[in-house]
Amino acid sequence: MAGLTSEELAFFKDNGYLVIPGALSPGVVDELKKETASLLDGFSLEGHPMTRFTTAGENGEDEKKHKERLSSPSTSLHLSLLTQPFTDAFNSAGALIRPKSLAINKIGHALHSLSAPFRSMTLSQRNKAVAASLGFHDPRVLQSMIICKQPEIGGAVHSHQDSTFLYTDPPSAVGFWYALEDANAENGCLSFVPGSHKWAPIKRRFVRCDAGGTGFEELGEGQGDGVKERFGGEAAEVGEKRDKEFVMREVKSGDLVLIDGNVLHKSEKNTSGVSRWIYTFHVIEGERRYDERNWLQPTEAGFSSLNEV
Repeated sequence: MAGLTSEELAFFKDNGYLVIPGALSPGVVDELKKETASLLDGFSLEGHPMTRFTTAGENGEDEKKHKERLSSPSTSLHLSLLTQPFTDAFNSAGALIRPKSLAINKIGHALHSLSAPFRSMTLSQRNKAVAASLGFHDPRVLQSMIICKQPEIGGAVHSHQDSTFLYTDPPSAVGFWYALEDANAENGCLSFVPGSHKWAPIKRRFVRCDAGGTGFEELGEGQGDGVKERFGGEAAEVGEKRDKEFVMREVKSGDLVLIDGNVLHKSEKNTSGVSRWIYTFHVIEGERRYDERNWLQPTEAGFSSLNEV
């Protein structure tokens, strides 16, 4: 199974992201959407923590007190109900005022382990070949989830770097972001700062707090870089983030977007009347240190290995 072409690999190394059109066939997309709809319709609200997912803080900082996430990683489907500061899915009494299937933000974080259709698509020869093209020796899959940017309430996700949340030493995460529906300017497609992975080190990591819950831990001097190791003399001088540097990339259903863990990216609010469903998982280098401080922890079996596909 072929991985990336030399042209695709060069674009990814230069820009920190890559769009691969038509990576999933229409039949596979339909199967995954059917499974997603079944999960959205089938879960019960009874006993659900009703976690209110917000994206108002940079790098998701408003979520840091949600202790429910600690039990979600690889043991159960984590269903996070989406609310936003301006267009809530709840009323003032805390009752859900939208159909549950239109209020869910996320289904995760071990979808490839718990759902047969997503497991088949994720642990595939194609993804294994792509990971090999990117230089992974021991590619490990983690944080697999559906993100439903719901019509009208799907909020903006501010500029962030994925390796903040999936930290290895040095950083190694790459996101595999599959569009199950068209993603455009109206319903919240991704935007990137091209090349920022070459000058933007990871300055903090998302960890389990000793007092419970989760929060951010600042990294020391020289930690979280990995830029010089990967790019050597090609690494640019540290730049200043400016909104005008972001480049928006609209994609079609079935397209794959690869996202370097250091590249700055974001998405805008869904202002349209149509949803934006995507399936994403991340790959980290199993040969890098991934420690017990990270908020997301594997089961006893460890994170899934693409080398075993």
